[in-house]
Amino acid sequence: MDELDLIKRAIKHDEQAFLELILLYKNTLYRTAYAFLKNEHDAIEAVQEITVRAYQKIHTVKEPTYLKTWLIRVMVNYCQDQLQLKKRYTSNEMVAEMQSHSNFAAIEMEEALGKLTLAEQKLIHMMYFQDVKIKDIAVIERIPEGTVKSRLHKTLQTLRNLLSENGGIDHV
Repeated sequence: MDELDLIKRAIKHDEQAFLELILLYKNTLYRTAYAFLKNEHDAIEAVQEITVRAYQKIHTVKEPTYLKTWLIRVMVNYCQDQLQLKKRYTSNEMVAEMQSHSNFAAIEMEEALGKLTLAEQKLIHMMYFQDVKIKDIAVIERIPEGTVKSRLHKTLQTLRNLLSENGGIDHV
């Protein structure tokens, strides 16, 4: 049986045809996931998640010849969503990645950020790691822009003090 016939059967919810297609494309899907997520465990999990999602939505594929492209697009979207979630919810790990001038500086920065309150950490990450504008932070936090500015100023001063106490980075 050729690939196109398998695809047409899979679109009609033939489970056996769908499984054969997933086996046929699993290496491509895994490599795509790994390229984005840079982690074997996360890539395997992505392939599993995409298998479920694809089975649920395969009936929406309009052109059978583009099924492989469709699966890859679903994988890319899933990986980008996972990276966004990871970016939003990792706090101190991002600091280590962002500090390129030395591992020691990254460790000092991570420790200093860890000493801030959760609200202060959130403010720093929105402003400097997610590039959220002060105006948007004010809307998100439901506080005046002036309050955001003063909290940011106070937090940066606290961060400077923490870093200078340790003899660390002095250009924050």
